[in-house]
Parts: sequence; C-alpha cells; structure tokens
Amino acid sequence: MIVTKKALPRRTLLRGIGATLALPLLDSMVPAFAAAGIDVPPVKRLGVVYVPNGMTMKEWTPETEGAGFALTPVLSPLEPYRDRILVLSGLNSTPPPEQSSAAGVHARASTRFLTDVPPKRSDTSDVEAGVSVDQLVAKEFGRETQLASLELAIEGRDLAGSCDIGFSCAYTNTISWRGARTPLPMENDPRVVFERMFGSSGSTDRAARLAQIAADRSILDSVTDRIADLRRQIGSRDSEKLAEYLEAVRDIERRIQRAEEQSGQQLPLVQQPGGIPAGFEEHVKLMFDLQVLAYQTDLTRVITFMLGRELSGRTFPELGVVESHHATSHHQNDKGKLANLLKIKVFHSTLFAYYVEKLRSTPDGDGSLLDHIVIVYGAGMADSNLHAPANLPILLVGGGIGREPGGRHLTFPSGTPLANLHLTLLDRMGVPTVERIGDSTGRLEHLSLG
Repeated sequence: MIVTKKALPRRTLLRGIGATLALPLLDSMVPAFAAAGIDVPPVKRLGVVYVPNGMTMKEWTPETEGAGFALTPVLSPLEPYRDRILVLSGLNSTPPPEQSSAAGVHARASTRFLTDVPPKRSDTSDVEAGVSVDQLVAKEFGRETQLASLELAIEGRDLAGSCDIGFSCAYTNTISWRGARTPLPMENDPRVVFERMFGSSGSTDRAARLAQIAADRSILDSVTDRIADLRRQIGSRDSEKLAEYLEAVRDIERRIQRAEEQSGQQLPLVQQPGGIPAGFEEHVKLMFDLQVLAYQTDLTRVITFMLGRELSGRTFPELGVVESHHATSHHQNDKGKLANLLKIKVFHSTLFAYYVEKLRSTPDGDGSLLDHIVIVYGAGMADSNLHAPANLPILLVGGGIGREPGGRHLTFPSGTPLANLHLTLLDRMGVPTVERIGDSTGRLEHLSLG
C-alpha cells in the first residue's frame, strides 16, 4: 500500500440528492491512521451462505483427510481457491432427545444452523429459538459500521403453506435471530438492498429521492461533482480503484433497472415480486455483487445469505430439473433424482465460486477481501432424504480462517456439536468471551482460527 502525505478520512462519504455513496479503502486514507501512530489490523468480516434441503453427501465429502484430498463434484468449482478452503466433517446439529421426533425437521435445520437451539413448536407468531452467531458478531462489529448486518435471500417470505406443519414459517424464512424471539427478515429484492446501502438515511422524503434517482438513472449522477472533486485529491492508483468501484456500482444499477423493466413479464415457475431478476443465476450473482460492495465500502462486516429456503419449491429448468428442489431432495436413492439433485448442488457451488472470485479480485488494504473474511458455506442437514442432522456439510472459506493452512479436510469426532465451531468463530472474530452457545461443549481445539 502506498502511503502519501495526503489523508482522507476512512469513512469518506459522497453525498448527493437523496444519495450517500460510501467509498472503499483507498491508499490516500492510510495516513489518517499512520499520522496517529496507530497500527491498523485488517478489518475482520463474517459471511454465511446457506444451502437448503441438505446435500448429496457422497459427492460432497472428500475421501481422504488432511491436505492433498481430491475435490469432489460439488466442491470442484472451488478448485482455484482450494488453498483458502477448509472442509469440515463430523459436526452435528442433532436436537435434544425430547425434540428428536420427525416433526419440524426443516424448521430445525435452518433455525439451528446459526443458533444451535431447536425452534419452539408453534404455528403462530409465538416463535422462540436463540440468538444466532452472526448477530453476536454484528453486535460487536456494528459499533463501527453504518449497518450492523445484512440478511439476504433469494426466495421471498410470501410462501405460507410451504412450511413444516406445526411450525411457523418464520423458522424456514430466516437463519438470523437478533433475540430468542426475534427472527430477522431476509431481503430478496436487490433494489431494496441497494437503497438500504446507498440511499440517504437522513432523507425523510423517500418519494422525492426515488424520483430524483429515476430521473438521473443512476445514483452516481447525483454525486458527480463530488466524485470529480475527490479525483483531484487522490493519486493515480486510487483513481484506478475508484473507477473500478464506481463501474461496479453503475453495473449493479443497470442490472436492477433491467430487472425492473422486465418485471411486467410473466415469471416462470416461482412468482417473484417486481424488480427481481427472473433468472436464478442472474439474481444470485446480483445479490453476491451487492455483498462485495457492502464489504468493500465497510458498510457492514456481517452478511447472511440464503440461496434458498427449506422446503423450497423452486425448479431449475435451466438445468433440466423440472421437479421442485424439495421433492428432488427426497430422492429415495432413485438415480434420476440423485443426478438432478447433484446438478442443483453443483450449480449452487458454481455460483458461490463466482462470489469467491469477486472477493479475491477486490483489493482490501494490502490484500483482497478474500484475505480478510471468513465465510461459512453449508446446509442445516446432511442427507436430505433422511433429514440427517449429523455430519453436516460445512465449508470455511477465506484468509480470515487464521493460522490453520487451507486446502485441508478436517474430520471431528462423531457427535461434535456445530456450536463448537460457532464458539471458535466468535473467538476468531474477537467477540468478548462467550462460554457457551446452544448445545456447545467447547472449542474446536485443533482448528486454529486465532
């Protein structure tokens, strides 16, 4: 990183008509810290990407432990990043004996994934689980960012009737819980996310702001003068960074606008609200790109993202899968269904690889965003046909995993709670000591995250 005599505040914001544009970390911002004699460590970030309806475990789990394992079909899209991944086997989300009935298996899968607490049986608003690990981190990190966290999804919340019998849809609509009785809604509309990130929090006239942005066709147009002023204050390297960042913002705006223009068309298979891309791949990539911008500008350091909800009825005609995801997941060892389920899981991991590449190619300090993040990728159940809560498919991605070398498959003793990983992650994130979460029994001792 180049240290110059000029200093821009780290939280430099460009304000326009109804818009606030946060900037990424530029070289010109470093002296503001250096002048104060402060050694600034890289910003820590936590991401979670949830995959619904279990996994094809045979095509997920590597055959050998340690380093040098062969990547399985589901993990193969991540080959370029194998030095930044840890595959974890043996972690369990088995409910206590008094809640081990067959009821609510999908509600338990998504709810326990980050809370490690079984959902209270209730088909009303009287829901109860536990505080999720992402929100424990957000409470700590949110003191330094504009948004404590972002909770995102691909599918909406208007799916009443597609939930576990006897359990509120709230349990399958989210994986994030701010409190034991407070599930957080997941947002799936890119426009709403974009407005939350770049809209003016000080404006009370939303209609006027949206009208101005619509007239400009770009949030960037409302801050053009300030961008020009900023470019006169920074060096050539920062100018290149700024240009790349602004083009990313403009590209996302164009894609959102295109989706809105097409929103009047009939959407296939799954009804979506206006402004959401009709295609699954386009929608997922757009949401991933928004996450990269959120991290890049330090708007937030904690993001959870559901690639689908449990019991999802989505079909994948682009893959030749015309049966719903949930129905396909109950494969009963039928070769055709297993082949289709594998297509879906590989599709998910391929899109996730797109996200990892974006993080790797986005500068952050002396490295990249991928260097300074821990992403938990996985599902709340293993074999979907059995609703298996044991030996969950869990992947850690990013340089933030600490001293433990990447490119390894780690197997933990049978019965090790997933909550033990969560305790270890809290330590890695610098959250003040938490002795217990859910059914935890301790830390993952041989997983060095510190």
